[in-house]
Amino acid sequence: MWNFAVAVFLVELYGNSLLLTAVYGLVVAGSVLLLGANIGNWVDRNPRLKVAQTSLLVQNSCVILCGVLLMLVFHFKGQLVELYNGWILTTCYILVITIANIANLASTATSITIQRDWVVVVAGQDRSRLADMNATVRIIDQLTNILAPMLVGQIMAFGSHFIGCGFISGWNLCSMCVEYALLWKVYQKTPALAVKAGQKEQELKQLSPQRDCENNQTPEDSSQPLMNEVSVTNASDSPKQPSCCDQVSKPLHTFKAGWVAYYNQNIFFAGMSLAFLYMTVLGFDCITTGYAYTQGLNGSILSLLMGASAISGICGTVAFTWVRKKCGLIRTGFISGTAQLCCLMLCVVSVFAPGSPFDLSVSPFQDLYTHLMGEQTLPVAEHSLTDALSRNATTAPPAQELPPLQSYMSVSLLFAGVIAARLGLWSFDLTVTQLIQENVMESERGVINGVQNSMNYLLDLLHFIMVILAPNPEAFGLLVIISVSFVAMGHIMYFRFAFKSLGSRLFLCCSAEQKVEMDDSPSLPTIV
Repeated sequence: MWNFAVAVFLVELYGNSLLLTAVYGLVVAGSVLLLGANIGNWVDRNPRLKVAQTSLLVQNSCVILCGVLLMLVFHFKGQLVELYNGWILTTCYILVITIANIANLASTATSITIQRDWVVVVAGQDRSRLADMNATVRIIDQLTNILAPMLVGQIMAFGSHFIGCGFISGWNLCSMCVEYALLWKVYQKTPALAVKAGQKEQELKQLSPQRDCENNQTPEDSSQPLMNEVSVTNASDSPKQPSCCDQVSKPLHTFKAGWVAYYNQNIFFAGMSLAFLYMTVLGFDCITTGYAYTQGLNGSILSLLMGASAISGICGTVAFTWVRKKCGLIRTGFISGTAQLCCLMLCVVSVFAPGSPFDLSVSPFQDLYTHLMGEQTLPVAEHSLTDALSRNATTAPPAQELPPLQSYMSVSLLFAGVIAARLGLWSFDLTVTQLIQENVMESERGVINGVQNSMNYLLDLLHFIMVILAPNPEAFGLLVIISVSFVAMGHIMYFRFAFKSLGSRLFLCCSAEQKVEMDDSPSLPTIV
């Protein structure tokens, strides 16, 4: 609910401009990219209940505070503009984006600890139960993402943005209490959640006697300092406190160690394949919506298309559990990726279909060059994606700016491919999620998922930069081809991982080999 509303509020605050929304998106992506490993490390180093309670409290408190601040800004915007030449209002904008970013970081921690850790512990060693739980959580998440924006949109449409902010603040206050109670109930019913294994510390303790034996030392001698003379002279310095430089550099060391640990995982290519799917304009975000508006589709049609996309995603989530039982987890990812890539071929065909604005004679960077250099005499695109997004819906554009389209075949093929590809996309996403859950040690589960989120945000950020460089609709076809290429590269990475894991058995779906794979696969690395 909040993720949808904050973008609308920022656009409304800045006079139907996307500037604040773009700044907010950049801050959120950059924060998760830089702090993802540290957030995951914090999840690993603290008790599960403490992490869940703290992240839940911080997330909802920030949303409530941000909602109250937005209510004040909407109510006193006229007076704030006049105070100190508008600097007070600018300060409010900075506070809103900062608090909203903190809420998103807390939401990231909540997602890691609940969807990547708690679910694994609750499922125990039952992989089928883990798959069912992942699918159920994803269906709930998708239904929430559909119903919540509809509810908030109706409130803002028939009420006001001031009422919408108040409703969201009140909703988060109530939901925080309910979520807290549900978390506590799950924690009480699952005793294994109270035990968090220190895998690394246990491994180090097991390795230290071996190293001592190699150096002809007994375990008793190993407990003594290596250099008795130094320990005696520096006895007062034995409880050495970390210096200020150590405290400052610790997050940097955690960042580096997290990325190195992620690279060393056997599911590295599977995680990278999922991240590459974020480098695409073929999703129902503001980019696709803006392009649809330039092609003559109205809000009613777009809402129906978004509903069809959600239904397709839910079908993919349900199909994941069925295909996994028949073919195995790794093969499910291969099948899902192949299905997604085949459906996206419709999007490539749409680039060259009748009605497509794709035109290589218009430079993809022409619109950006005109805005930067201020040369109005240069030929520019008739309407850019950013103009379509920032246009007031109640203002009818001049007839000569939006000539009637010759055909809707291109945009129809585009959205048909996007909607159909959702079935394979969400099934593939669940596959990689469970692969990470099953193959990452419990003591590294948080930091690995934190780095995975960072990779996802990095590729997502790159796709926004790609659109900024080429915002005109004539270049959208080129963006489609680039997006499909990145999706293809992602699935090639997954194929490398799958073939390395199964070899030629990868192509033996629904056969006796599948049972051998399930029997030979290692148990979940959950230590409770």
